[in-house]
Amino acid sequence: MGEHIPTREEAYALLTRYNSSESHIKHALAVEGVMRHFAGLFGEDAEKWGIIGLVHDLDYEMYPEEHCKKVRAILEQENWPESYIRAIESHGWKLCSDVEPVERMENVLYTIDELTGLITAAVLMRPSRSVMDLEVKSVVKKMKSKGFAAGVNREVIIEGAQRLNMDLDKVIEETIMGMRKIADKIGLKGSVQEQA
Repeated sequence: MGEHIPTREEAYALLTRYNSSESHIKHALAVEGVMRHFAGLFGEDAEKWGIIGLVHDLDYEMYPEEHCKKVRAILEQENWPESYIRAIESHGWKLCSDVEPVERMENVLYTIDELTGLITAAVLMRPSRSVMDLEVKSVVKKMKSKGFAAGVNREVIIEGAQRLNMDLDKVIEETIMGMRKIADKIGLKGSVQEQA
């Protein structure tokens, strides 16, 4: 069998086969949305980037001890292309994988995986519980506060921005923009009304 280019429907079916936790699925959707947004910025294939974002944590819920490793076996069985598998493995570089992110797509995933987690945590602390009125400066402030969302790896976000040759504030701003586009799907619309 040759390589199979997965559709979004197939990717989502796979995600929900291996993940039942609502928070994991919302995180997957957040990363998918931000990957699509960044693909648009860079003139890249938004469908491919989005699908990779959607399944990046495919093996995490069922195989936490083998996260970033088990996923290769699962996706090879589904005949997914090597470039998809490698990108997914590389998001855990130095954390659970020795595959270094090299392609721009891989470096975006590496950076925004942790960053979407930080932004989600920041949004849930806001009175509006909305990403629609979240500002970059409040994310930067939360990032500097060690006790806040302590599970989020700040070094990865900072290093990732450097690997992308992008200003950290710009990476945060574009990640917020990507999350705003799918705020409804990830439960972060909150009480902010759309600006007319």
